[in-house]
Amino acid sequence: LSELGKDIKIIYINLLVFFLHQVLPKVPVPPLKQTLDTYLKCVQHLVKEEQFKKTKAIVEKFGAPGGVGEVLQKKLLERRDKTTNWVYDYWLEDMYLNNRLALPVNSSPVMVFPKQTFRDHKDALRFAARLIRGVLEYKALIDARALPVDFARGQLAGTPLCMEQYYRLFTSYRYPGLKTDVLKVQMNAASSVPEHIIVACKNQFFVLDVVVNSKQLNETEILSQLEKITKMAENAEERLPPVGILTSDGRTEWAQARDALIKDQTNRDSLALIESCMCVVCLDEPSGLEPRDTTRALLMLHGGGREKNGANRWYDKSMQFVVGMDGVCGVVCDHSPFEGIVLVQCSEYVMKYITGSPSKMARASSIRELPPPRRLLWKFNPHIQGHLAAAGDRLQRLVNNLDMDVFKFKVYGKEFIKKQKMSPDAFIQVALQLAFFKCSGRLVSTYESASIRRFQEGRVDNIRSATPEALAFVKSMTDERATFTDSEKMKRLRDAINAQTNYTIAAITGMAIDNHLLGLLRIAKELNMEKPEIFCDETYLASNQFILSTSQVPTTVEMFCCYGPVVPNGYGACYNPQSDHIIFCVSSFWENTGTSSAVFVKVLNEGLLEIRDLCNRGSAAATKLADCSQGAGQPHKSGK
Repeated sequence: LSELGKDIKIIYINLLVFFLHQVLPKVPVPPLKQTLDTYLKCVQHLVKEEQFKKTKAIVEKFGAPGGVGEVLQKKLLERRDKTTNWVYDYWLEDMYLNNRLALPVNSSPVMVFPKQTFRDHKDALRFAARLIRGVLEYKALIDARALPVDFARGQLAGTPLCMEQYYRLFTSYRYPGLKTDVLKVQMNAASSVPEHIIVACKNQFFVLDVVVNSKQLNETEILSQLEKITKMAENAEERLPPVGILTSDGRTEWAQARDALIKDQTNRDSLALIESCMCVVCLDEPSGLEPRDTTRALLMLHGGGREKNGANRWYDKSMQFVVGMDGVCGVVCDHSPFEGIVLVQCSEYVMKYITGSPSKMARASSIRELPPPRRLLWKFNPHIQGHLAAAGDRLQRLVNNLDMDVFKFKVYGKEFIKKQKMSPDAFIQVALQLAFFKCSGRLVSTYESASIRRFQEGRVDNIRSATPEALAFVKSMTDERATFTDSEKMKRLRDAINAQTNYTIAAITGMAIDNHLLGLLRIAKELNMEKPEIFCDETYLASNQFILSTSQVPTTVEMFCCYGPVVPNGYGACYNPQSDHIIFCVSSFWENTGTSSAVFVKVLNEGLLEIRDLCNRGSAAATKLADCSQGAGQPHKSGK
């Protein structure tokens, strides 16, 4: 009966997912005038007056009745009618597939698990075996379409969200291309469902079949296979060059190296097995570094380069689970198939599985005789060896360049912010603007990802957090002449938070400007039109250089997410707000002398304390005022 109940529950969830996908609306196309007006408001205070005048004239011409903008808008509305999601392909190519930078640091976010304490090598493999079992259970939920539907939290909470991204977790592969990458997703034909995992160990790659004779391996069997893999990897005579390092290279360089590799059948066979796997599990060697939060974040982002575990990866695969023998563990993901929330949900499920249920180690007598895991073989020629050496050099430069600071702000968290009747996310965004202003005396184009999963196949749009109201607030907080009273500063803080909240609501309801402008640009290209002047204007080009790239990635299990900056002179700022603390992961590049993660963290800490003090003084003043007015209303008693 309980089994029957389970089946009925799965059918019900399937129907619900199907029904929701039918009823979720399509992403809207915002009105042209609204987008152009918002664009001007977003950039006016970030560019020089003379430049803005020029931009305003260009925008007005673009949006004029009968102008180019109206032609493109009409075509975009037609595209919306004909497609499930008019922006999906445009956005995916622009954000990820056309980008030629290496995936590690520049594109692939990571989830950093708490430092694990392993007694010995076998204990680490036990953890890896449990992790693989947890992954298989999570994948089974996805395959049965039995994942509960996500509902929006935060602003406009309670709306059902599109679940499509989850179905790409274990079925996606990103192929490098000379000009643009290709993201392939295996559709649900039973024959193509991956039944093997790739295990990386000592820069060697092994096939671990997780289904043998139609039966999934249990935890004990997986452990036994992992022990065989580590033994095989020890064998120095059979060790092959570190082919995985090629996947850490620039996308064009890796595409060229891959073209050279596939000339040989052996390499084609090995690549086919990697490209069709469920996920990659990386068994890392100890790094020899102090496992502080910042160090673990760096090691997750780039593996420490070729001298450490930088080649013990395969970056094209969507999910790579890292288990370091020294307890440095986490997940590396290719960002193109899904957003951070999907990485979080999967990571949390797996961590709860590992720590929650008692170990399901079967008795030795019940272990089946399993075929041994297979080492992937590679044939190299001097040309490919050259690619390997160059890729290693470039990865090393990336490793040496990344400046990372993981900072746990312990003075307060979400609870204090909510007591001020403010949105925690908007509050933190305003604090990040204040920190940037303290560093450089100006505000810059800022990216905060906003989920548009309320719509069919929705991914994200951008919340432009460097609002005019944020600029007014940070100027009042940094004014050395003490011109502003606390009540003026408080008013500006509330204005900044309201502006941020309003932009957030616009973005999550499909009314932001970035996707819309991208759509208009792409339609012009498809019509073979000369690129409209609005998209050649230096204001537009600068507005798409996100010097501050931010994202809220909250977790309910102890872990944190981080990523690198998206431009050479920029900062990456990922934050995880908890009830009584906030984790910030701030990244920048050493090669740019104008940025410093440590300095940013220092002024961020200062700013968060200054805003708290301002709020507390405001509350005290309000209480005092209330007491006074209450006192004034009481009849005065005489002393007798």
